Amino acid sequence: MQFSFRMPVAVQVLLCIAKFDGVFKTTSTFLASSVNVNPVIIRKTLGQLKAAGLVEVAAGVGGAKLVKEPCDITLKEIFGAVEDDEDLFHIQEHPNPQCPVGRNIHKVLGDKLSVIKNHMLEDFANITLEDLLEDIHNAEQSR
Repeated sequence: MQFSFRMPVAVQVLLCIAKFDGVFKTTSTFLASSVNVNPVIIRKTLGQLKAAGLVEVAAGVGGAKLVKEPCDITLKEIFGAVEDDEDLFHIQEHPNPQCPVGRNIHKVLGDKLSVIKNHMLEDFANITLEDLLEDIHNAEQSR
């Protein structure tokens, strides 16, 4: 199974905004060069992050800025801003109701996947953008 790449892109965008604040204008073109995707994807991501109250975006070439401190932005918030967590795990919508496995798969597997998702979100709530900025700093120091 492969998860969406929206959250990792959003995290990278926020890390770039935090790291390069005051150094470079963090425009969609600049951010796209870090993520190595089309600026259109970055603009959509910035729109989602703005709607979630995590960034403000100046029109034109003004760039983006964090609305909160990195220590106050969690991976859970970022995930909620860009992912539809209802589709995190997708179980076949119409399994065979005549099969004992098919008719029970939503209840049996759905409950387990819900627990897994909740544990993941709890873990995400304990990791901040500041934690990741420190990890980037440490990775650069050990280079």
